[in-house]
Amino acid sequence: MAELAELEDPRAREVNERHGDDHGVNLGKLRGLAKRLRTQQELACRLWETEDSAARLLATLVCRPKAFGRDELDTMVRQARTPKVHDWLVNYVVKKNPHAEELRLAWSADPDPVVASAGWALTTERVTKRPEGLDLAGLLDVIEARMKDAPDRLQWAMNHCLAQIGIEHAGYRARALDIGERLEVLKDYPTSPGCTSPFAPVWITEMVSRQRGGTVA
Repeated sequence: MAELAELEDPRAREVNERHGDDHGVNLGKLRGLAKRLRTQQELACRLWETEDSAARLLATLVCRPKAFGRDELDTMVRQARTPKVHDWLVNYVVKKNPHAEELRLAWSADPDPVVASAGWALTTERVTKRPEGLDLAGLLDVIEARMKDAPDRLQWAMNHCLAQIGIEHAGYRARALDIGERLEVLKDYPTSPGCTSPFAPVWITEMVSRQRGGTVA
């Protein structure tokens, strides 16, 4: 904790707070610390228990993802209230855990929108890497009905799923584009030069174009 405190940078905290995070540690330096510590499950658990965001980020990097039980991860995702801690927990820990599919189903239907967003993030992972058995048409039905009025974090996760369905599954691309155009979610989101807009129709078109070497039908 003392070492993490030494990594605190007021400028980094200012930038992070604009995105809803409450730590001031440069993430590159945090990864360097994790690389030096290597995997230490007991330390990771103790870091998580501090409730400090920087410590929790470090915990996701030095833990053994497969060592957590289902209920432990359910508790942790409900404790992870800042965006970066939530994202790293889902991407670096839950996705590598044997309970990921069970949690995906449970979280997707959770009344807490932040927890539900974790379920949608896991669904997007399956859409991209293991779509077998997924009801893609059903997912599009839910997105079409609920994404427009969903809270920010949940809306972002559903939009990502919409984009990946359009990018990865040509048979559903036209419908994904149509849903995105009609709902206009994130249409006006500010995008830095050189970055792809999160507006699903633009995102889908750009990524499919890259896959095809610059042309998209």
